[in-house]
Amino acid sequence: MTTTIVINTEHFHTLDLSPVQSVLENWIQTGTLFDREQEIQFQIDYPQNPDETLELPDIPEIRLWFIRLDTLYPWLPYWLNWRAGELTRYAAMMVPHEFSPREGIQFNPQALDLFLMHKIFAIHHWLQKHNLDRSNTLKQMAELFGYELEDPLFALLNQSPA
Repeated sequence: MTTTIVINTEHFHTLDLSPVQSVLENWIQTGTLFDREQEIQFQIDYPQNPDETLELPDIPEIRLWFIRLDTLYPWLPYWLNWRAGELTRYAAMMVPHEFSPREGIQFNPQALDLFLMHKIFAIHHWLQKHNLDRSNTLKQMAELFGYELEDPLFALLNQSPA
């Protein structure tokens, strides 16, 4: 099942996270958050001048909104619909990249390293606080970006909780 969250120009211009907050708070209150892994998809309604050809991550208001979202919900990427490309699009909001029509999105390798490990640590810690072990899912998340995480990393994280 997919949950589509519509974000419009007003949300971006006012840094209003309420569309996401209302969904997440509802899931938390009803106890269904952990039943909805990889379910969130964003519908971004941000009309541009026809003469402009900016990709969404290149629009400062959109990028700033996503940075604020990521600050308040660093574990959110776990709930994005990865199969629909939401995790990659989310990463593009955070990580410097180039886009090639031929090769697609090319992330800055060092920035992607930092982003991915930050997400792995933040999400693992958050899941650990809720007594959940989803190491295999976090490994799959890393694989989407071409990384292979080994079990010893998670054993180390489990030994030294933050």
